[in-house]
Amino acid sequence: MKYNFDKIINRRGTNSYKWDLAKDDDVIPLWVADMDFEVCPAITEALRARIDHPVFGYTLVPDSYYESVIAWFKRRHDWKVQRDWILYTSGVVPAVSCAIKALTLPGEKVLLQTPAYNCFFSSIRNQGCEVVENELKRDGDTYKIDFEDFERKAADDKVTVFLLCNPHNPCGRVWTQEELTWMFNICRKHHVRVISDEIHGEIIMPGNHFTPFATISKEAQDEAIILNSPSKAFNIAGLQIANIICKDRDIRRRIDRVINIYEVCDVNPFGVIALQAAYNNGDEWLDQLNEYIWENYQYLKKFIYEELPQIEVVRLEGTYLAWLDIMGYELTSDEAYEKLLHDGKVFLSSGTLYGRKSGEGYLRINLACPRETLKKGLIRMGRILSQYSQDQEDLGCPM
Repeated sequence: MKYNFDKIINRRGTNSYKWDLAKDDDVIPLWVADMDFEVCPAITEALRARIDHPVFGYTLVPDSYYESVIAWFKRRHDWKVQRDWILYTSGVVPAVSCAIKALTLPGEKVLLQTPAYNCFFSSIRNQGCEVVENELKRDGDTYKIDFEDFERKAADDKVTVFLLCNPHNPCGRVWTQEELTWMFNICRKHHVRVISDEIHGEIIMPGNHFTPFATISKEAQDEAIILNSPSKAFNIAGLQIANIICKDRDIRRRIDRVINIYEVCDVNPFGVIALQAAYNNGDEWLDQLNEYIWENYQYLKKFIYEELPQIEVVRLEGTYLAWLDIMGYELTSDEAYEKLLHDGKVFLSSGTLYGRKSGEGYLRINLACPRETLKKGLIRMGRILSQYSQDQEDLGCPM
């Protein structure tokens, strides 16, 4: 492998949200969706060249920026995007909020598949809207959509938007073209607009294929609002750059108006440079990153099978975030989170963050780190969780 993803980089003391939030220096953070790998060298080189000019004022977004976005999606996903469909902004979460604001009135409802990325809930409620949950259903080691429930909720006259996560965080599903088409047809039938968050669309495991929502049909491309960014795939979230892609001119104008009202219309000059470097020269790095994350996932499964067999690992199709079923232990998700953090010194995410009901009994773990870091974190998990197995309780062992 050309790039060294095993390299340990000390991030403590750098004001890293991931590493410095926990004040205890002994904590291993495997929680927030932030990678611990060196950034793609093409990005570093491009930023270094920009820093040679020592003025960092407001920036114009150049033609080359749009050309990079268009070329990337054509090359990687066979999606032909037009320049005037693209609106840039400072991040996908602001983009979610802007799109919901542009498409809804206070008191309307937004359909969401749960468990779901936690910021979706606040983005919906902050616009004065109500969350309507279409709970995903466990099917063996994966999740499926309850389409009967989905249509029943989409048929509610107050549901005006469906906020899709494609690929899905935290369940790790990469939705198929058939599933996406089915969801779109239901939404179109009931006059529900689709906003598709595709920030994880570049982190795809072997045997799976990411389908941008807008590519499923001409009608989907005409009507959907697609949100994407290189921030997850290339670990540049701190550079604050994202795109909203919308063919519908009237909707795009409404979203653009909200972007300006919310004042998230000015972007970081380094984000503009980094996106172009990633999309122009990051293919090989990204492909090798996906290989390494897949190997980490295989390591996780082997470790859990051998050392923590009461955990069920949900199949990872996309993202670098594994979803762990811990119902084999006499602990709630929040209790497991607390004990792992305070007693085990390993920081995961409680499943209830992603839905009080649908996330209970789960933990989310970030696999985007050197394997040695993952190994140490898993050993700490094993030491703590082994004290709380239901089998031990049945045998009268102390908890």
